[in-house]
Amino acid sequence: MYSRIRDLREDMDWNQTKMAKYLGMSQTGYSKYETGENDIPTQVLIRLAKIHNTSTDFLLGLTNERRPYP
Repeated sequence: MYSRIRDLREDMDWNQTKMAKYLGMSQTGYSKYETGENDIPTQVLIRLAKIHNTSTDFLLGLTNERRPYP
């Protein structure tokens, strides 16, 4: 899961600071999500899915289908 979040962020050409600002948090806090040091709260997971136009299931590694559900 954590590598998917990092890879999607990098695909957008965003650094951790920009993503953290979008999420309203510190870069250090966001970094801990990408490394798995901290669990990602549900509301943050939903926001990540929306910005990446994917499903939370994809972010969690429950599916390899990147498209969101219809």
